[in-house]
Order: sequence, then C-alpha cells, then structure tokens
Amino acid sequence: MRKRIFTSIFLTSMLALILTFAFVSGILYNSTFNSIKREVRNESLYISEALESYNGHFSNISTYLNTIGLQSLNRITLINSDGLVLYDNFALPANMDNHLDRPEIIDAIQNGYGEVSRFSKTLGERTYYYAYMMKDSNIIRIASTTKSILGIITESVIWFILVFIALISISVVIARLLTKTVVKPINTLDLDNPLSNDTYEELSPLLIRMDKQKNEIKNNINELTKTRDDFNFITDNMSEGFVVFSEKGYVISANKSAKKILGIREQHYYMESCRDLTYIKVIQSSLNGNPLIDKLHKDGHIYQLSASPVKEDLKRYAAVLFISDITDKDQAEQRRKEFSANVSHELKTPLTSILGYAELISKQIAKKEDIPRFADMIHTEASRLMQVIEDIIKLSRLDESDLEDEFVNVSLDELCASVVNDLKTKAKNHKVTINTNLKKVYINGYAPMLYEMIYNLCDNAIAYNKPTGFVDISLDTIDNTVILKITDNGIGIPIEHQSRIFERFYRVDKSHSKGTGGTGLGLSIAKHAAALHKAKIQLSSIPDKGTSISVTFPS
Repeated sequence: MRKRIFTSIFLTSMLALILTFAFVSGILYNSTFNSIKREVRNESLYISEALESYNGHFSNISTYLNTIGLQSLNRITLINSDGLVLYDNFALPANMDNHLDRPEIIDAIQNGYGEVSRFSKTLGERTYYYAYMMKDSNIIRIASTTKSILGIITESVIWFILVFIALISISVVIARLLTKTVVKPINTLDLDNPLSNDTYEELSPLLIRMDKQKNEIKNNINELTKTRDDFNFITDNMSEGFVVFSEKGYVISANKSAKKILGIREQHYYMESCRDLTYIKVIQSSLNGNPLIDKLHKDGHIYQLSASPVKEDLKRYAAVLFISDITDKDQAEQRRKEFSANVSHELKTPLTSILGYAELISKQIAKKEDIPRFADMIHTEASRLMQVIEDIIKLSRLDESDLEDEFVNVSLDELCASVVNDLKTKAKNHKVTINTNLKKVYINGYAPMLYEMIYNLCDNAIAYNKPTGFVDISLDTIDNTVILKITDNGIGIPIEHQSRIFERFYRVDKSHSKGTGGTGLGLSIAKHAAALHKAKIQLSSIPDKGTSISVTFPS
C-alpha cells in the first residue's frame, strides 16, 4: 500500500511537471518566435532605409550589404522586381533560382511586404521569411531559421532541466512525506477495536463493517471452539474408542481411548498405527464405502470394531471407527450360555433320578424292601433340586437393583454368631472346629443377603475342610473399613481354578462337590451379595494348606 501511494503521488507530481514543462516550452517558443519576427521585420526596415539612402549606387550598396551580411546571424537577400537575386549572404546569387514565385515575394510585390514560414532547401531547415518592397522596387528579404529559436530555448532549457531535476527531488521527498503521513494512521489502526480509531472519516464505513465482521467472526470462532471442546471432552472421556479417517486413510482425529487401545496417532496412515489384520480389513472396507463390524482380540481384551463410511451423494469424504470393549459382555454371554447349560444339567440330574425311582415304585418293579431306600433317594434328590431352585432365586434377587432400598443398620457380628450357631452341627459332623473373633460392628445393608454371604463362605470352609480342621471367623475395623475374614486349613484351591471359583455352577472337583451336596452357587451368591454392598471380596488359597477369604466393606 505504501508503495502504491508513493508511486501515485510521484507520478502525479511528474505528470504535473511534464505538463508544466510542455506548456512553458510552448509559451517560450511562441514568445521567442514572435520576438524573432519583430527582430526580422525591424532588421528589414533598417536595412531598406540604409539601402535607400545610397540612391541606387550599387557599389555602395554591395559594400554595405557585404558588411552587414557578415555581421548578421540572419540570411539577407536582395531581389529585384523580376525575381532575380542580386545579393545573398548565405549563397552565391548566380547559383540561386528566380524568386519571383516565392510566396513572400509575391505578397511583397502586391502588398508592400510578405511573410511566410517554410522549409528552406538552401539552409536545410525550417525558416521564417519576411520580404519588404523598397521604393526602388527591389525587395529586401530577411530569413531566420528555427535554429536560432531553438538556441534561445536551449539556453533556457538548461536551466529548466536543472529546475526540473530539483523539482523531481522535491517531489520524491514530498511523496515520501505525504505517503508516510497518509499511511501512518492506517498502519496504526487498532483492528481489535475498529470503532475506537480516530482516523479518516472516509474509513468509517469500512471500520464499521470490520467491527461487525470481527464480532461475527469472533462469535463463530467461539461457537466452533465450544463445539470442538465439547466434542473433544465427550470423546476423550468415552471409554470407547473413536477415530475419524480421511478419504485417503489418514487419521484426522482420535480420542484417548482409541490411542490407548490401538496406539494410533493423528496424521498417521491407518496401517502405520496397527497391523492387526482384522483392524486393516475393517478400515479398508469402510474406506471402500462398505460398513463392517468385527471383533479384535488384543492384550487379553475383546474389542468390537464398528467402521462406517461418511458419504454424501455417493461421494466418500471420510470413515469413522467405533471401538468398544466387549470383553465383559462376551464373557458374560459365555457365562450365560454356561449357566443355562448348568441349570439345565443341575435340574435334569435330580429330576431324572426322581422320575426313575418313582417309576420303579409306581410300576411295582421295585422290591418291597427297596422301596424305603428309593423313597429316601427321591427325598434327597428333591431336596437337592429345591436347594438349586432356591439358590437360583437368590441370585436372581441379587441382580435386582431395588434391594438397596431395603438397606437398614445391621449388626454384622450378630449375623456371624447366628451363622456359627446354624452350622455347628455340620461342623461337628465334619469334625471341624469353628473359632470366632468378632468385634461389634454395624453396617448399612440388607440383612438376608449378608447372612447368605457369611453362611455360604463358612459352609464352604467346613465342607471342603479336613477332619480335625478349623475355621476362623474374624470381624474387625481398620481405617474406617470393616473387614470380615474367614480362614480354614482345608484342601485349598488349585491356582488355575482360583480366578473362576466365584462363577455360577463352577466346581473344582465335581465328584467331591456332589459328595458335599453343594449346588455350585454358594460362592457366586457370596460374590454378588458383596457387590450389592459395594464390598471387595478377595481369595487367597494354597492347595493342601487352606483358604482365606476376606470381605472389605467401604466406610
């Protein structure tokens, strides 16, 4: 802008100077030409009067003309009435043409004088001619070339050029100063606050529009920033992974979960981040315009990859990948299938026995002496079936969230004492000693389920113990937390089974479990009851050494 303003001011100044020079030159030329015309006329009159004073004495006339001709810068020509050249100070008369046809001569003969400006062949320049007819009918003609005019102008032009150069220098300085003066208020504009500027009035409409546009841009940027921040906040706090790919397969955006799961980085090509074939297949399919869902097994987790193309009017712009950890869901589905199969098995087994013995008795196939034994077997299997059904019902209730509404202040030590009392007969039969160390403790909970939890843990400790073994039950508080601990010196649990011991219908030794009459749901009920009370259940077991299970209730 500064350069353009400077150039405009400088060129304007130069144009003004050039026009001024042309105008002055024109005036000077005209003035000089008019001055020469006057000079020529005066010289012709002066010479004619001098010639007339010689009264026709040609010798005197020739002498005078030769003298004056040498002194004069102009061309002097004497012509008789017949057009014959009698004298010329620039050429030999004998070599000159008859001048009777010259316009200035014709006018002089007719009017007494004549003048004309034309190109002279003799002088080879543009020439002004003035002819004056004397009393003796001879014509004196004075000629002056434009060379003399240009000479005068040239003398003036030298000074004019010097002045012109000075004016150019002044124009440069003025242009710079004016440019600086004009540009400074513009350069110092406060664009952050356009309306606060005190500058040219002509800029006011522009500044008003700038202020309006600035506010609109600011509002749009704030909205976009808020939208982006909200989007980033939501996606970054998602447990699921979220990735956006460009049409060419480069990562445009990825949240924290996606980066952690796949190790991908923004601006990277999708194959640079993860080389898993399932991942590559899913992304390639979505980039080709086909949505695809598949499972990815990585680092002990199962992830569902759901990729979809982003397109409009059949033109693809991007692809979106959604990553969800379905490990628990997949495992839960597997456990559900196993649970269904186990329930079916656990219910069918006793029912089969009951139906078999009942059929033998009803068809009178059984011997009379075997009927009491068969009836006892039917009763045992029916009791076992009832126990399984009751445990399933208990687990179903634990899955209901509304049990928290029934929480009351429960004396945990009293529940432990009640369990010990209810299991003392079983402990005696298994030759197991129960020891207690119970601190007075109250917690907020659902008493029936707390009882079931303690009962099942103690029952297992007795059932899977050794003759003359022991079960220690302790209840204490540490750092505002309540810890229930049940320890035995029984057969223990092999380490490969410890991670699954709380699963429904899971048994370490199925043959032994049948002998103990367990349903395989006791520990699962205990775990769910602990989870209901936000308690943490931990197991520690060494084969042939014993097992310790602790339940830690939050403060």
